[in-house]
Amino acid sequence: MTPETIRIITKLRREFYDLFVVEMKLPVKVGHSSSYLIASWIDDNYQLNYINIYAYLAPDDLLNQRPFILRLAINKGIGNIALFKRDQFCQGLNQNWHFELTVLPEEILDFLPWIVSLIKAKTKGFTSFAQEPPHPIHLNYSNVLLSEQIWTQKAEQAGLCLK
Repeated sequence: MTPETIRIITKLRREFYDLFVVEMKLPVKVGHSSSYLIASWIDDNYQLNYINIYAYLAPDDLLNQRPFILRLAINKGIGNIALFKRDQFCQGLNQNWHFELTVLPEEILDFLPWIVSLIKAKTKGFTSFAQEPPHPIHLNYSNVLLSEQIWTQKAEQAGLCLK
């Protein structure tokens, strides 16, 4: 990745996590797991969950025209984490649900309230989710809770230019 790309992703990750802590309205810890900065929380079912934001595609010194596409992964992508203290009651890592949202950098902060609502709906066991996303996606909105991976239309178009 180019230094500019690294700077942008670091800034967006920090902004997203800071806002996520406020929006979730329950204890969220932001810290490192391996080499990743992640946000983690214990849900109503006493399971540990986490969000990881990383570059799916990014320009580098050899391919400086490569699109810059981010992926927000929930409970996927970094394996075992241990960010909460041992004295906090937790029944282990949530392995029942994982989700990935692929977006352009300029879209990610707009998705914050949508992601929080999605997490809360999934935790409560809802089978449908009617909240419309802030940017168009290729999916029926009511089926979002059954999906494991979603791309915004703009991210998908940017990624298709490589094929």
